[in-house]
Amino acid sequence: MTDTSSLPVYPHRHLLGIRELSPVDIELLLDRADAAVAISRRHEKKTSTLRGRTQINLFYEASTRTQSSFELAGKRLGADVMNMSVASSSVKKGETLIDTAMTLNAMRPDILIIRHASAGAAALLAQKVGCSVVNAGDGAHEHPTQALLDALTIRRAKGRIAGLSVAICGDILHSRVARSNILLLNALGAGVRVVAPSTLLPSGIAQMGVTVCPTMAEGLKGADVVMMLRLQRERMQGAFVPSIREYFRYFGLDAEKLKAAKDDALVMHPGPMNRGVEIASEIADGPQSVIQEQVEMGVAVRMAVMEALLDPRRRPSEDYA
Repeated sequence: MTDTSSLPVYPHRHLLGIRELSPVDIELLLDRADAAVAISRRHEKKTSTLRGRTQINLFYEASTRTQSSFELAGKRLGADVMNMSVASSSVKKGETLIDTAMTLNAMRPDILIIRHASAGAAALLAQKVGCSVVNAGDGAHEHPTQALLDALTIRRAKGRIAGLSVAICGDILHSRVARSNILLLNALGAGVRVVAPSTLLPSGIAQMGVTVCPTMAEGLKGADVVMMLRLQRERMQGAFVPSIREYFRYFGLDAEKLKAAKDDALVMHPGPMNRGVEIASEIADGPQSVIQEQVEMGVAVRMAVMEALLDPRRRPSEDYA
């Protein structure tokens, strides 16, 4: 990929969450990702940066965007990529995550990408294997590469993150994307607001350094970025909203509500979108939307993360257990 040898060596062995990263670490990954964008936009997209390295994608939850993005990123860097089909694996026969980790560890991969329904699964896996681990989403805990790609999208569109006002709207309670974004945006100096009905706000959310807004009018007023989140009904037990129609009326993003934000405000969504639930089609496909750019930046960020973790300038990793 574009020469990044002048950039400092990334200091961490794994990427388990945004909380463990300093602002310098975050900027380093974003700078690497900026270089990766150029690779994805040229005719010959494949490089040999990770030639001879093995990447295993271990997804315990259904995913289209994230898994395909990691797979494409690995292949563009020249890695040998294996997608482990959990639905037909020994996991369905009762094998534990630790047993799976030990089995995969014996295959001597260089990097494992894991998505799991349980918070802390990626950190547990990292303790059991001798390779680098990337958290592709663990329960309602964190989704670090999503926050990084969102930050890259904002930085490329606005030229900066510090000083921007970002409104994160929707199902904050169940969203790992919201948590990772709050941590990253605060670290880089943005002002973060969260907008949601009280039933979709976690207790103690204000202690994360955000401003809690009960209405879209208040939350979007003067915002530079409006980030919408879907209702994660698969994680809900009970009635968190009276009805979809009423939820959209008060918390769905339409043209009228968007008028409260700045005229050049970005509209973002991590996907998958529920049109007519949290966002109107005219806004999702409108001139302020950077949702497709987020998808493109996702490949670049995941290329950057894997390249940084497997940088040949790093000291050799510990022997496999």
